[in-house]
Amino acid sequence: MIVIGLTGGIGAGKSTVSGLLAQRGAVIVDADLIAREVVEPEGSAYGPIVERFGPTVVAAGGRLDRAALAAVVFSDPDALAALEAITHPAIQEEMARRVAARAGRDDVVVLDIPLLKDRRSPMAGVVVVDVPEEIAVRRLVEQRGFDEGDARRRIASQISRERRRALADVVVDNSGDLAALTREIDWVWAWIEGLRAGGEAAEAVTDPR
Repeated sequence: MIVIGLTGGIGAGKSTVSGLLAQRGAVIVDADLIAREVVEPEGSAYGPIVERFGPTVVAAGGRLDRAALAAVVFSDPDALAALEAITHPAIQEEMARRVAARAGRDDVVVLDIPLLKDRRSPMAGVVVVDVPEEIAVRRLVEQRGFDEGDARRRIASQISRERRRALADVVVDNSGDLAALTREIDWVWAWIEGLRAGGEAAEAVTDPR
């Protein structure tokens, strides 16, 4: 098994890259998906969130009102830090459990983590999906229906583009179309296969860009 970290800011297209890697055989451990699971009423983070933020973040059916919670935390850095202090340990514990379940297999396991801030064991490499901020804002507005101000606030609440790129072994430029991105992922997959074969094999893979 080899473990690769995958990250990218909101609007960068990380989920598209994750899907392309899955098509090539990667096992995806998706932090966003797990984040939704741990805040369900039966999830480990649900009770602490309600205790911290109160009943206004609970919808009529008992689930969290994600929009109400987002409105609180994305305008208040202290509230965001409090939410992350609850959810991040729960997410990390579940991700570690899923990675451990692949132990002993010849798998490429991709940890899809939007808020990755540092390299974690047992990552053998980190792939960062990157676009200029203006492209990310435009995609959030045009494709996901964000208000422009909200899109910019979401981007500003994450780590900086420069800090994210500094983590990378490979930076995927997703400012072009799907065909261009697919070519980049073909190369990224060859690089991952090289890592699985050994360091020298990875270094022998030529970056076509």
